[in-house]
Amino acid sequence: MSDVLCSGKCLHKAVCGRRRLLWILLVFILICIVLQTFVTREVKQGPSVDLFHFAENSEMQDYLLGNFQYGPAHTLKPGLTSVEVNQDTAKTPNHFSTTRESKATVTKPRHMSSSQTSSFWSSPGKCTAKTHIVFLKTHKTASSTILNILQLFYPHFFASHFVQGVSTRRISEFHIMCNHMRFKKSEVAKVMPRDTFYFSILRNPVRMMESIFSYYKSIPAFHNKRTLDDFFNTSKTHYISSLTNNHYAHNILAFDFGLDNNATFDSSDLEQQVSNAISAIERDFHLILISEYFDESMVLLRHVLCWSLEDVVSFKLNSRSDRTRRKLSPETAERIKKWNVLDWQIYLHFNATFWHKLDTMIGRQQVQKEVNELRKLQTTLSNLCLKDGGAVDPSKVQDQSLRPLQYGAAVIQGYNLNPDLNNQTRVMCERLITPELQYTAKLYNQQFPDLVEWLQSSWHVKRAVKRRAVHLKSPQSALSSRNKSTAP
Repeated sequence: MSDVLCSGKCLHKAVCGRRRLLWILLVFILICIVLQTFVTREVKQGPSVDLFHFAENSEMQDYLLGNFQYGPAHTLKPGLTSVEVNQDTAKTPNHFSTTRESKATVTKPRHMSSSQTSSFWSSPGKCTAKTHIVFLKTHKTASSTILNILQLFYPHFFASHFVQGVSTRRISEFHIMCNHMRFKKSEVAKVMPRDTFYFSILRNPVRMMESIFSYYKSIPAFHNKRTLDDFFNTSKTHYISSLTNNHYAHNILAFDFGLDNNATFDSSDLEQQVSNAISAIERDFHLILISEYFDESMVLLRHVLCWSLEDVVSFKLNSRSDRTRRKLSPETAERIKKWNVLDWQIYLHFNATFWHKLDTMIGRQQVQKEVNELRKLQTTLSNLCLKDGGAVDPSKVQDQSLRPLQYGAAVIQGYNLNPDLNNQTRVMCERLITPELQYTAKLYNQQFPDLVEWLQSSWHVKRAVKRRAVHLKSPQSALSSRNKSTAP
């Protein structure tokens, strides 16, 4: 009996041991499968694709969009041209073949605070080219040379989950964000790396208001108003800030920066509101550029980012035809300054700090020298790329895929490419003239190809289902008499 019990226990131990080994082996196999799947996917897809957000700044967007090239494995690399050279491209001289190195030597600014120095410069006498960037695309300030209104749900305050790939953690690192958004630093910081460089651009609120009135003519504030003076004549009694899109008509710069835009010229605490607004912008942004001095702004920006002049060459985007521009009287200009008093005070302050930075960081003589060089590069690029030597009205844009969106009463111009460009040069030039919405779509297609494919297939399925539904709902009278006679 004891022998039987012993053999039973031994048999039980053997079976349990085998089961334990089988479970260990199964777990090990599952781990191997997971690792193999991960490695295969990484090899197939390459590094995580950098997500670029682009807002609407006509010249700023252009260099941020156009001056980043597509590289291997769907990464976006700095530089105007591809690093690949073949016999075809070697035949055409390329004045824009400089690719940005990871490090470059730039003179260190002489007068900056310790916090600014740590943000802008890596070490004495040297700086590291910055590739983590947030550009707040303000409205009608020459910023479309950046992009996409829809993706960031403007005019709501920006939230991190608006960005494709954040919630799913599909993308591990973002490099550039440059959309229209209502800025909120705490949310943007959830998306962008800690070393991100924040900058934006301002435009004189007088000219900006004239542009906004032309571009956003359909908003409630401007509805049935023939001129800006017609608007101002009734603004105190008829302007309602809570109506959809009326924020465009009042202190739009302050609104885009995430500030309260309801300040008025006769507000009792106007001085405090102005002070708070300027302090908030200075706290959240490393640099504010000025649209009226765009070339000087590009020179300053390229020093701060440690880029080359070639990196900031651009064509104007989202630019209006001269025939849709209206000359404003001095009286109307003063009414704009009072109506948009918060924007006006913000502009005055940062226009002064802009020139102070140019003088202390670079020097006026060196700035002018680099502006001249930049304009020569722009002329060379224009002669190389553009068929008509400059912008043309939308009706004359031959490639409809490059035709800019027409909105409001403004006539937004576009470009035609020279027809005899080789492939590589054409790709470079096309990037610089592609309107912002088309460029956003192109980047989205590259960064999320599987999602785009799914959306397209879903659209075709829905379309087929809709057609089928329409067919099934066709009235009996639509059937032929032959079908009627054979129908059961």
